[in-house]
Amino acid sequence: MKNNRSRFITLVLILALAFSNPNKIYAEDGYDLWLRYKKIENRDLLKSYQTVLKNVVIRSETSTFNAAKKELKTALPNLLDSEISFSDLNENGGNLIVALRSDSKFISENVNESELKNLGNEGYLIKSLKSNNIVITGNTEVGILYGVFRFLQQIQQEKDISKLEISDFPKTKIRILNHWDNLDRTVERGYAGFSLWDWFRLPDVVDPRYKDYARANASIGINGSVITNVNANALILTPLYLEKIAKLADVFRPYGIKVYLTARFSAPIELDKLPTADPLDPQVQLWWKNKAEEIYKYIPDFGGFLVKANSEGQPGPQNYNRNHAEGANLLADAVAPFGGIVMWRAFVYDQNVPDDRAKQAYTEFKPLDGKFRDNVIVQVKNGAIDFQPREPFHPLFGAMEKSNIMMEFQITQEYLGFSTHLVFLAPLFEECLKADTYAKGEGSTVASSIDGSMHGQKLTGMAGVANIGTDRNWTGHPFAQANWYAFGRLAWDPYLKSAEIADEWIRMTFSNDEKFVQPVLGMMLISRENCVNYMTPLGLHHIMGRSHHHGPGPWVTGGRPDWTAVYYHRADSIGVGFNRTQTGSNATGQYFKPVADKFNNIETCPEEFLLWFHHVPWNYKMKSGNILWDEICYHYNGGVTAVREMQKSWNSLEKSVDSERFNYVQSLLKIQEKEAVWWRNSCILYFQTFSKLPIPEYIEKSDKTLEEYMKIRELYMPGI
Repeated sequence: MKNNRSRFITLVLILALAFSNPNKIYAEDGYDLWLRYKKIENRDLLKSYQTVLKNVVIRSETSTFNAAKKELKTALPNLLDSEISFSDLNENGGNLIVALRSDSKFISENVNESELKNLGNEGYLIKSLKSNNIVITGNTEVGILYGVFRFLQQIQQEKDISKLEISDFPKTKIRILNHWDNLDRTVERGYAGFSLWDWFRLPDVVDPRYKDYARANASIGINGSVITNVNANALILTPLYLEKIAKLADVFRPYGIKVYLTARFSAPIELDKLPTADPLDPQVQLWWKNKAEEIYKYIPDFGGFLVKANSEGQPGPQNYNRNHAEGANLLADAVAPFGGIVMWRAFVYDQNVPDDRAKQAYTEFKPLDGKFRDNVIVQVKNGAIDFQPREPFHPLFGAMEKSNIMMEFQITQEYLGFSTHLVFLAPLFEECLKADTYAKGEGSTVASSIDGSMHGQKLTGMAGVANIGTDRNWTGHPFAQANWYAFGRLAWDPYLKSAEIADEWIRMTFSNDEKFVQPVLGMMLISRENCVNYMTPLGLHHIMGRSHHHGPGPWVTGGRPDWTAVYYHRADSIGVGFNRTQTGSNATGQYFKPVADKFNNIETCPEEFLLWFHHVPWNYKMKSGNILWDEICYHYNGGVTAVREMQKSWNSLEKSVDSERFNYVQSLLKIQEKEAVWWRNSCILYFQTFSKLPIPEYIEKSDKTLEEYMKIRELYMPGI
């Protein structure tokens, strides 16, 4: 007994010493994302925060204000390492006052009505006053909730709060995640485990994780969630599932998030055995009207439908010789009485249209401009092919003058190494958003076409294909969390810069220590370009493995042409690349003239898109002075070298981050380095069979032959 007691005392002392060590970095599993709320490291700032933030006054009788209050009660005591007093509006005192202007005498006396005029329904004002008070207010409860998150982020990033005056509002109306989740809980193109939605246990068991999902989204301004795959299952529209979805909607509602569903166009046939799904058939129109009424009885604030039609085998209006506008308007009319919308995807292509897959969406949708209902928004991918590591912006941006149009980015890394590669996607998003369409002259950026400022559309938005799953850290790779974060920030404000977004995320997710922030910032900002280099340099595209899209497959051929690699790179003894100029498919003709002229001319075409638009001779002299073949080799090798530099940077930070996340990222970087080599070696060997030119001596010799690389078969790939 005595020995047991001694061992117990020893254990207690060890634990006490461990937890009293202020310099010890404890393991984290990444579950908290950027909402970690760890104690402020800067002692001087900590003291100033503690002086100002002693008392918080916030109303709490509504679900949204309760959500805001709970966030403050969770965050502030942890960040400030001190007790915080919370009181309701009808009590006196308070250093931080959180309320609607109309509900607070203090705010109404210190904030002019004009200061809130332009904030809309989701904006907020955070203002430091001379009386050592800070107010967070807005025109709606949701706007104030966003303001609370923004205020906490200022503290997390260790910023001065003594002179705050932040007035902000979203530049787009619909900011939404598209979950490609199936009812069996598999996730198409999902690399972070299974679907969050446990359909079998819903509605009786509501996983606490649903609330944390809502919190994370609200913290970056996301206000919608399409919870089912675009390759839709009609069962989701039945009462069995609507009852379950209603429970999710109840969890999301306090956080300003609406639920949306994917609508299978043939649902009237599949669910109720109607003889047709023709959008102009009165019986079909009545079916959708009744279905909409049924959905809104379960979910009064249901957001509406997302539809993938007549693409990759999905049913749609063209099955009945109708067009996309007629199909979209059918559903739009059904949800219009309830304030719902329809997001109609422009990702359409057909193997029976042999000209050029890149042209088909524009060809089908541009003639329909102005024919869609006001509550329809056309959802367009950032590029015309399919979420490649790099694509020129989609020609529909700027071209749909009379129709609502929204951006669709892919947050999940279908073509960028899955969740095993560190690839920060904000530079990809930013590159597209700041591209100039010249639709109304110079300065007509893609961003201005989706926020309504170019053509005056009122229904605006941005969608992101989610990278979220049941993995404890949500996204598989700890750094893939940054892509979820970046999407939310850019959906809120498409004019933000990648460096600013990355800096925010690093500080909230890891540390404010500049010795950590700067190296990691450098890794993140160059990571997308690295990926392009070791996968698809100089405009190469869609040369991934067949179906699963993992690893290189430039040799993929056979079967449907537009699902092969050779369709896109068109390598031969002369050169490589897809001729999309006036002498080829003339995809360049879908852009406005200044852009079309730039892409048409091989001398003015940006080299990062060279092989996208031109079939270029192997001995063509590049701007670097290299011939094309040597330049391709240079980029492939540079991608590998850059990944190795990322490894060195991360390894140098071992003492600055907890061991659990450090070791996990270190392991993933080893995979990335190995696969970058796989990409480099196999692609160079493959394209050499056409160029017949020597591989530069500085590139390390491949440990496998091309034939050995071509025989590699990955089994049971995730996300298929």
